[in-house]
Amino acid sequence: MSGALAARLSTLLGVESFEHPAWLALLLPLAALALLRGLRAGPPALAWPALGEARSAGAWRLDPLRVIAAGLRAGALAALALVLAGPVAVHRAPAEAGAGLDVVLVIDASGSMRALDAEVGGAWRTRLDLAREVVRRFALRRVADGDRVGLVVFGDTAFTLCPLTSDGRLVEAALERVSAGMAGEATALGDALALAVKRALAGTATRAPRPSPEGDGKPRPDEGRLVILLTDGRSNTGSIPTDVAAGLARAAGVRVDAVGIGGEGAVAMGGEGAPGTGLRFERHDLDLETLQRIADASGGRLFPARSSRDLARVYAEIDAAERVPRRAPPRERRTARPERLLALAGGLLLLELAAARLVLRRLP
Repeated sequence: MSGALAARLSTLLGVESFEHPAWLALLLPLAALALLRGLRAGPPALAWPALGEARSAGAWRLDPLRVIAAGLRAGALAALALVLAGPVAVHRAPAEAGAGLDVVLVIDASGSMRALDAEVGGAWRTRLDLAREVVRRFALRRVADGDRVGLVVFGDTAFTLCPLTSDGRLVEAALERVSAGMAGEATALGDALALAVKRALAGTATRAPRPSPEGDGKPRPDEGRLVILLTDGRSNTGSIPTDVAAGLARAAGVRVDAVGIGGEGAVAMGGEGAPGTGLRFERHDLDLETLQRIADASGGRLFPARSSRDLARVYAEIDAAERVPRRAPPRERRTARPERLLALAGGLLLLELAAARLVLRRLP
């Protein structure tokens, strides 16, 4: 709670960092000492002979108004200490578009993706609902980091729903349109992989060359193309066999990370309408052997997601592993933001002065 309060206060004051934070260790204790000294020092006044009797009768040792006035002055000093520490607002520029990977996301939208075995927040949802949400978060994160993302959807046939782009809103809008059966009920795995490789190669000419890891200024070999294939079944239709599509990926230098979702046995299937309508049970076994061969042929990896809880972890693991060196570090611009702190200090001093002149008035 204290961390959230501090973050909210920093946002309110327009401060994200300090240029000279060491000043705070010196000036804030001085403000606290000033508060203590103001409370201990008695006001300049004539001694009252009956002061001891008054205190014995329960009179306050400290005047509450004096405590408030001293607190206002200490707050003003603390605000001035923050000003001297150099408050700044940090503006981070977005990552350079196209400076990372070209990632083609392939999503199985066959009829088996209507399986109601994804539990989210205590409610059962279809595999496709969960996959769409996890892939959406992954895609937006990669676009924000400078990658380009495309989307291929497949069932009986495969088609490109979104070409490679750095526009996260375009990718998000395309993912919202993905629905089970939109490309047919079967699984044309080979066709989908071949099309994804083609889309990954289409972005090569427009992507800037990457620097050599040795730092000699020469362009490095192209390692920036990645296909992430998500499916829950086995290839049972299509014109291109899976081994031929895997060979195309290997020849083109496109890595394929295969994500297999689902397990074995019969699962409840949702109908065409709302989840739970027309409920029936079907068996859709995952072909991990084929997915492993595809990943091995292209230098990628297989990520099995047996349950709905595993899918987010799998994409987080892919996100951490599939990175390339950036041509330049993230840019940030710092802007001095002392105005609100100065206004706060001035306001506290004015309140303290008003209290001293209007409320704490004493006989001359």
